[in-house]
Amino acid sequence: MGIGKTIEPSDLAFDIDGVVADTMAVFVRLARERYGFTWLTKEDLRQYDLHACLKVAPKIVDELICVTLDDEHTQQIPPMRGAAEVLTNLSRYGPLRFVTARIWPESIIHWLHQTLPDVDSSRIEVFATGHPDAKLTILRELKVRYFLEDRVETCEHLSHGGIQPLLFDQPWNRVPEAGAFPRIANWSRLGRLVDRLGGRRDRETKRYGETGAKRHGETEMGRRGDREIEKRGDMEMRRRRI
Repeated sequence: MGIGKTIEPSDLAFDIDGVVADTMAVFVRLARERYGFTWLTKEDLRQYDLHACLKVAPKIVDELICVTLDDEHTQQIPPMRGAAEVLTNLSRYGPLRFVTARIWPESIIHWLHQTLPDVDSSRIEVFATGHPDAKLTILRELKVRYFLEDRVETCEHLSHGGIQPLLFDQPWNRVPEAGAFPRIANWSRLGRLVDRLGGRRDRETKRYGETGAKRHGETEMGRRGDREIEKRGDMEMRRRRI
């Protein structure tokens, strides 16, 4: 299923693990190093539920998940190819909003800071829900229209709640029921979906000149930013910023 149109950055938010962060790359490496699962690749992870996916003792899977997500190994997670470039570009038009099912977001916030060194910390917002189904409430309060996600069940939940999920392609979401959602093959594809900004920038340059276009864009951004701050004042206690 295709999206059929371009997306405004202000309407978009992101999951982190499996979308921005290639978290399962570290999971696979640890499984190989600690348990000798030399046969394991990310392509073998055909189900989101790793206990159902891997025919090994449940406590081994639990340990691998915990170690992968701990502070030390979170910092070793590579970003998805192209993610940093697209996110850095989008940050020029408004805050980047990330909604994660992690319980404790501090390590992934630090990871985002390291991964996006050219993005001002005030433009990175992280909301930790502790459970995938809790994402819907946050996204509604943020007035997000599109959410980039890798878990099919979360996409279904968001879709029923009025949010358009964009399914980021991973081995564990290549299932028949995923056909109901637009599939984003990679970050380059997402970048093209929001590329309308380039055309708008060109029009503003013609109208205002190079300096004037920049000033005009900054003024508009400031106005939108002020409105967002007012609308989201009641969420300040839950917002986590770098």
